[in-house]
Amino acid sequence: MFRARPKRARRSRYNVSYRLTRSVPAALLAVLLVAVLVGVTLTYKRFDDFVSATTGHHINPIGEVVQVVEPAPGTLAYKLKHGQQVNILLLGMGGEQNDAPYLTDSIMAVSIDPTSNRVMMASIPRDLVVHMNLQSNSNRVWTNKINAAYEVPLTNIICCVASQYAGPNAGGLAAEHEVGKLTGLTFDKYIAVDFKAFRDMVNALGGVDVCLSTNLDDYEYPDYSNGYIRGGIHYKAGCQHLNGEQALQVARSRHAQQAQQSSDFGRARRQQDIMQAIKKKATTVNGFAKAPQLLDALQKNIHTDMTLSDMKAIYDWGKNLPDSSIIRWALTAPSGAEDGNLLDAFDCGMGPGVSQLCPDDPTYTMIHKFFRSVFIDSKTLGEKAPVQFVNGANNFPGLDSRVTSLLDPTGLQLNDPVGHRPSSTTQILDYSGGQFPLTTKWLQGFFGGTVVAATPTSPAPASGQQTYGIVVVLGHDFALRWLGE
Repeated sequence: MFRARPKRARRSRYNVSYRLTRSVPAALLAVLLVAVLVGVTLTYKRFDDFVSATTGHHINPIGEVVQVVEPAPGTLAYKLKHGQQVNILLLGMGGEQNDAPYLTDSIMAVSIDPTSNRVMMASIPRDLVVHMNLQSNSNRVWTNKINAAYEVPLTNIICCVASQYAGPNAGGLAAEHEVGKLTGLTFDKYIAVDFKAFRDMVNALGGVDVCLSTNLDDYEYPDYSNGYIRGGIHYKAGCQHLNGEQALQVARSRHAQQAQQSSDFGRARRQQDIMQAIKKKATTVNGFAKAPQLLDALQKNIHTDMTLSDMKAIYDWGKNLPDSSIIRWALTAPSGAEDGNLLDAFDCGMGPGVSQLCPDDPTYTMIHKFFRSVFIDSKTLGEKAPVQFVNGANNFPGLDSRVTSLLDPTGLQLNDPVGHRPSSTTQILDYSGGQFPLTTKWLQGFFGGTVVAATPTSPAPASGQQTYGIVVVLGHDFALRWLGE
């Protein structure tokens, strides 16, 4: 059955940038790679200590050279060289200065597609409720927020954790498993960094410059004593220079007074903007000069199962990517002025009064479908077909806006959505006379339904509907698939 959703005013979605700057897919990884590349300026022992502390392995000079010349099958270098997708999980956690040191406050899935030369960074909200099966009895399920997955093998929060989630990378492997179930991705590697490393890294760089679209006022920002900062935190709209603690506050804030800043998408956008600023600062001449300080900041507060060869392979592959090749996206629920996409806010297992987000489709089928489909073929995008989604599922108000928000970052040329008269089935109305065959084929593959040769008067258009390009009428059948029913 459909869950009732209140009708919400639509917003203009097109003043939000989904693109990151070029180079490596995340600044935390970029800083690591910068440290690797300037390692020749340091003593061998100092650099080996850093690699050993963060990856659990000492440098093997001969092995690293061999991997560069001819990478072994299954390594990141091999996969990138042979056009195979690489997936990396990025995690930010509280660390020893936090009352819940292993909860991952930031979760990002990075997918690198060497075939299309594109990268996607997807933010996963920490409040998303999942049913974890990390125990030795795989039939036992523990319902909790996804940000708890990393801490399961590292605490006694639940008993009898499965043996595959043991050892120095236990937390990362557990998080990979749960985020992998959600997204359908198989992660190759992970990187986890705590708040102290984040602050020290920004301070080692001399601070970073970040721009906010609106003011950010949060009166419930936590201090380091299980309370709140007196008077809250306050940042003005516009560009400003932030030190490590300030950058952390802007990244972590969850209860801003401004709707654009308090939403999941707003928080994900700030985190990704800050990482972009770190990457920019770290790759300057001054940033390279601060390599020793960066190593000190990261060595004790970062964990990863990546090797030196892995880091170099990603850096070499991504260092010259153009802006348009790197996409950022967030899995979100409707909030304030944001349309959201595949999540909603209701009680999905944690009990009343608990902040929680739940997938519209509890089987994750639609989420998996999106992650499989995000890298649309460049020839299809090159058609630049004008596409519009109209909602014929009268029991699901706002489905047209959600679908448009979902697919906006893919590169399709999307116009504002509108409502439509009820339709039991999904239809793809082609007003172009077959001018956009690749786009039409992709839309039919994603949505199903029948392709109909349309004219400006037949079938009769809905109010505000375009009568050119391609129009997808979202029917009752697609709404059922969206909800996993």
